[in-house]
Amino acid sequence: MPDEPKTLDPAARPATATAPAATTTPRGAAVTGDSPAPGRAQRWTLGLVTVGLVLAALNLRPAITSLGALLEEVSADLHMSGTVAGVLTSVPPLCFAVFGITAPRLARRFGPAAVVCAGMAAIFAGLVLRPFAGGTVGFLAASALALMGIAVSNVLMPVIVKRYFPDRIGSMTGLYSMALALGTSVAAAATVPLTAALGGDWRIGLGVWAAVAALAVLPWIPLVRDRDRAAAPSATAAATTEAPAPRVTRSRTAWALGCYFGLQATGAYITMGWMPQIFRDAGVPASTAGVLLAVTMVMGVPLAFVIPRLATRMKNQGPIVVALGLCGLAGYTGLFLAPSAGAWFWAVLLGVSNCSFPLALTMIGMRSRTGAGVVRLSAFAQSVGYLISIPGPLLVGVLYQHSGGWGLPIALMGGLMVPQMIIGTLAGRDRTVEDEC
Repeated sequence: MPDEPKTLDPAARPATATAPAATTTPRGAAVTGDSPAPGRAQRWTLGLVTVGLVLAALNLRPAITSLGALLEEVSADLHMSGTVAGVLTSVPPLCFAVFGITAPRLARRFGPAAVVCAGMAAIFAGLVLRPFAGGTVGFLAASALALMGIAVSNVLMPVIVKRYFPDRIGSMTGLYSMALALGTSVAAAATVPLTAALGGDWRIGLGVWAAVAALAVLPWIPLVRDRDRAAAPSATAAATTEAPAPRVTRSRTAWALGCYFGLQATGAYITMGWMPQIFRDAGVPASTAGVLLAVTMVMGVPLAFVIPRLATRMKNQGPIVVALGLCGLAGYTGLFLAPSAGAWFWAVLLGVSNCSFPLALTMIGMRSRTGAGVVRLSAFAQSVGYLISIPGPLLVGVLYQHSGGWGLPIALMGGLMVPQMIIGTLAGRDRTVEDEC
């Protein structure tokens, strides 16, 4: 079965009579108008978008996983308690919820490419400033700047895929999800060795990731100009052929997606923030603990490409939700019973479970018929989801500090897999938010 959504985004439709300047495009291309050589211009644009998606995705997690690998050193140097460190691990979902909800408004005003370009610049600035923070407040502020850029880019990735690649949602979602997993795992594995090689200062070890963020800004700069050339004809077509964007707050599927996104994000950010410390407390060396986190993250590299393609070929994604949830439940059970003895196996199982993230992104693209609907659904599901996920890492820090061990926190993580499977099954049903609004 071809990898197609039910209805193409207006940006990929031939222009109507109200937009005579636009031309019919090849399969998967964005509509462009006044180019003297539209085929060549479209190929250049799609190639640039592909490169931009990959580089942006590579930068959506290193700010978080690099910190997780050095959390003990950062906490000691900045005199953080376990509770404050838990607050620090809760900052990413808080920023994603607060700033992610602004993405649709910003995209309507400036264009999604311009907003992603600004987001990459914010990540770069935050990562450059964070090593120079003199205390916890400054460190949190610089981290929040980087996370603000990640937040708006998170929301707009499915939107850009829907706009430029409307008939390849599964494969393109898989591509940037794979790049996201690669960036996550490389940052987790390489941060500790890099820090040691550069003199042992955690500030340098965290700051090196700013260089990768600087590269991600470059491909989006010409795409900011592409908005004037490409978005206007498609907007005209959309105005004549597309119904208004649905009110997703009235959709049960939208709420199910938001809750599913929140539960999987809770597990992901607990893992990224605390997993190395769990292994270190079990007697695993710091460098090995970072590699174990990298193993968990690197599982998403092949699976993040396979799972979205598989999901788009199924009417109901519930079976995938359950399979991933069972892997997570088994992994947390192993961490509870024998954290060091089976460390590598538990890391693999949790890595498979974390592929709920690309699955959730794929379902966002499939649960709306239109580009405008995907924008609203993506912002709603991710913002609601990240709000739900905020207490998780903080609660783990509090339980760890006051119980004196990892038994209760790991039991909490495993217990959350049950509602995740139930709600994810509801979100995976074959329906769209337009049907429910």
